[in-house]
Amino acid sequence: MAFASLFTLLDDIASMLDDVALMTKMAAKKTAGVVGDDLALNANQVTGVNADREIPIVWAVAKGSFINKVILIPVALILAVFAPFLIKPLLMIGGAYLCFEGVEKLLHKFLHRDDASHEIASDTLDSEKDKVRGAIRTDFILSAEIIIIALGVVENASLGVKIAALSAIGIGITIVVYGLVGLIVKADDFGFYLMRQSSRIKQWLGRGIIAFMPWFMRALSVVGTLAMFLVGGGIFTHNVAWLHHFQWRNVWLDTLFTLSVGIIIGAIVCAIVLPLVKLFSKKAH
Repeated sequence: MAFASLFTLLDDIASMLDDVALMTKMAAKKTAGVVGDDLALNANQVTGVNADREIPIVWAVAKGSFINKVILIPVALILAVFAPFLIKPLLMIGGAYLCFEGVEKLLHKFLHRDDASHEIASDTLDSEKDKVRGAIRTDFILSAEIIIIALGVVENASLGVKIAALSAIGIGITIVVYGLVGLIVKADDFGFYLMRQSSRIKQWLGRGIIAFMPWFMRALSVVGTLAMFLVGGGIFTHNVAWLHHFQWRNVWLDTLFTLSVGIIIGAIVCAIVLPLVKLFSKKAH
């Protein structure tokens, strides 16, 4: 009798693990697009820092990302049970924040291009902390969307499967994204290592990596900014009914429309928030 109970328990565990694996795989496919944006944004966040501070910054943001997941997964599960009507509004607030950050970044780039103080590499302790905090805030929004999308995939599963699948997605995505970010930011060091080797092929490959990485990082900066608008705008086009009706079957038109929505929302939020920030900063002084 005891053996029968044990085998039943093991069968239940195996069945649950199968469900978790299946749900995790489905959720991973659904969230792949946001994960790509997450990678571009976070790799972009580390640009402009001293080489010896790149990995510590990546590690600090990765730890912050794990904390984000620890907060978001229980909150998402609680909201799904007790207040599902709050999920979309909260997600849209996060999307508006991403769009705001994108427009603010563009304004900063074009309005302060001659300001030398803004072009200094972020190698002081305060600016490094600001960079880490900004990256963790951005990660929080992206992580929230990933968790919500994954929650939609596993909504009909049991509570245990939901917890296990969301945890697997959260941990797996964080490891993959920040592992790749770490590899990207240290690629130039690998190039210099290859250049010191005796093999001419390795030296040639090292020089190619060194020449390629500045272009790649600049491209990643552009992709990261576009990702802010695409993720933020996408949250609105998927959750606002009248915007969703404007979606086309053409991928390029859909992307252009989502990008335009993100820029417009970011501009509106900037027009409201930036004057208020200036007003309150003047009162504070």
